[in-house]
This record gives sequence, structure tokens and C-alpha cells, in this order.
Amino acid sequence: MSHPLPLDGITVVAVEQAVSAPFATRQLADLGARVIKIERPDGGDFARGYDTAARGLASHFVWCNRGKESIAVNLKDRRGLEIVRRLVADADVFVQNLAQGAAARLGLDAATLCAAHPRLVAVDISGYGAEGPYAHKRAYDMLVQCEAGLVSVTGTSEHPVKAGIPAADIAAAMYAFSGVLAALLRRGTTGLGGPVEISMLDSLAEWMGHPLNHGMHGGESPARTGVAHAVIAPYDAYATADGGQVLLSVQNDREWRRLAEQVIGRPELADAPDFSTNTARTANRQKTDAVVAGALATLRRDEAIRRLEAAGIACARLNSVADVAEHPQLAARDRWREVDSPAGPLRALLPPIILPGGDEARMGAVPALGEHTDALLRALGTTEAGTAALRRDGVVA
Repeated sequence: MSHPLPLDGITVVAVEQAVSAPFATRQLADLGARVIKIERPDGGDFARGYDTAARGLASHFVWCNRGKESIAVNLKDRRGLEIVRRLVADADVFVQNLAQGAAARLGLDAATLCAAHPRLVAVDISGYGAEGPYAHKRAYDMLVQCEAGLVSVTGTSEHPVKAGIPAADIAAAMYAFSGVLAALLRRGTTGLGGPVEISMLDSLAEWMGHPLNHGMHGGESPARTGVAHAVIAPYDAYATADGGQVLLSVQNDREWRRLAEQVIGRPELADAPDFSTNTARTANRQKTDAVVAGALATLRRDEAIRRLEAAGIACARLNSVADVAEHPQLAARDRWREVDSPAGPLRALLPPIILPGGDEARMGAVPALGEHTDALLRALGTTEAGTAALRRDGVVA
């Protein structure tokens, strides 16, 4: 018998924008929760306007907001705020990532809501936390990547670069998601929900664990090495004869011997003083890379991969985004689905959490702004005339 999705029956209300909170609540929606997204009447979540790459829709918004119900409400109007409070009264979870202090001024901060609704799990997501000298500092993803040190360890020796994905937003989203699950589990035991506090800086600083501990306890931060590894060689991307690139990683001296014998074709390098140990290869990184690069430059990418795999050397193609969209492993495992949207069906990946024997993730439609306003107000007991008056006054859209 198929098991239902684990969050079936859980209702989430979210006053959210951009990436961190929307990506967190999308995880909840995929696992079966009903997610009600509160948006501004004048344009909604500003991520709707980031670009038009997804058939006229914003790629960030499509990624983070499938499976939700959208209600457009003006929180600056007391009537709009009352609508949100009524929705929260029947919810299991509330999530917000407004600018620091804004939720508290509206009475929508986690502490206030949990005091009024003891079973509610309420999440405050902020850039830097509720206290301290950075509490009210603007906290966009790239800024937090810089503050957390991620940019300092990413890039080449000459040029630090930000991550190509919103790493700070994603880190906060995933800790918010797991925080909600933990709080719901605790509620199942105690009957009480409670506040959950997440900051982007805390989240990304935790992800900096290796370089942070290396620097704190080892005396210096790991060097920026592009796609190479700071303390292992060879571990880098190398060009192939057809213009491709292959990344390979030699983890120990036995693997180096196999690489020298079976791929490079120079078995004498296995015992050469400059190459026989990882310490030697790292100290002579330029020589090591030149030897490997010279061998792979004579091979086409697929042939290089075949030889490396036959020799038991860890390797990967350096894929483009387009390559990932057509990745044979994702296709073989049937990881793609279509989700509905105002622009029509869009390809989307199944979420990474797989629950064998249970229902497949609920990948609902991407909502239009205010698509569910009328239905939600009707469920709250608002008459058609009342809804029309709220819409006329700009309280809802």
C-alpha cells in the first residue's frame, strides 16, 4: 500500500519573497503541505520580475514557487493584515523573510504568533539574525557570500568570485526546511510548536566548515585554486582534443600509479621522486598538471573518460547547464516532470528526497499572482460583495 506524502494535511502560510523563504516552503509543498503564499497586490513577490527566461516567467520564481496558492494582500491595510492573521489561525506553519523588524511591526514575527497560537511553528528568516551590529544590514545573497567568506575561497588565485548559485539563500532555505520538520516532530511529542530562527550568515558560515576549521586550527585559509584542489594533485579540469574538459581526481598513490601506467602511458612516473607521493605531486603541481594535461590533450573527451574509468580514476565531464538539462543519468532515472504554470507546462526536476513505497512528490502548478485570492477569502467566509470591496480598495488583488 502506498504511503501518503509525509506533510499531507499540514498547512503553511508564508509571507515570503526572493529565494530563501520561497525555496524552503517549496520543499514543504513538494512533500504534501498546502502552502499559501502571501504576496503584494502591486506586483507580488519581486522575484516574479527578475527575468523572463522561463517562457516569459522568471526562472527564480518558477524554481521556488510551484505547488503554492497565491493570495495578494496589502499588509499595510488593517483589513489585509486581518486576512493574514485569520489564515495563520488555522495554519500549522508560518514562514516569513521580510526585512528585519518589518514582521514584528506587523505582529507577524515568530515570537508574537507562537504566543497567540501555541501549536504553530513559526519561522523567521533573516540575513544576519535579530540582534547584533549587522541585524538591520541589507542581506542579499552575494553580500552574505562575501561576509561569510565563501567568495574568499572561491575562484582562482588572482580573482575571488561568488558562487554561481545563490548559496546563502539556499543554505538558509534548507535549514529553515529542516527546522520546520524538527519543530513539527517535537510538536507531535509535546503538542507545542514554537519559533524557529534562521539567518543566512549562520547558515552559510556552517557550510564554510572545512575552510573555517582549516584556517582557525591550521593557521591559514586554503588557497583559491579554481577547480583544482588545494591539497591534492592531480585534481583539476584538463582540456581534451575535441574542446571538452575532463576533471579527474587522484586520491592516493596507488591511483597515481594506475594513471601513470594506463592513461598517461609513462609507468616510470609512478616512482619518480617529483610524483610518487601526493605531497610531492602537490609541491610540483605545475609539473604534475603538465604531464596529465599533455596526455589528455591527445584524447577526445569520451575516450578520456573511458580510459580513466577503466583505470579506476575518479573523473567527470565539466558540463554546461545545457548538458545538465540533458544529463543521461537524470534521464535514465526518470527525474524530470512537467509542472503547469501561467505560461504552460515547464520541465522541472523531482526533488532530491525520495521516499520509496510512498506517493511521488506533489509538484503542483506555479501560481499566477493572486490566483487563489477569491477562493481563500471565500473559505474565510468573505462574501462576494466583501471581496469586491476589498479589491476595489486595493486591499487584495
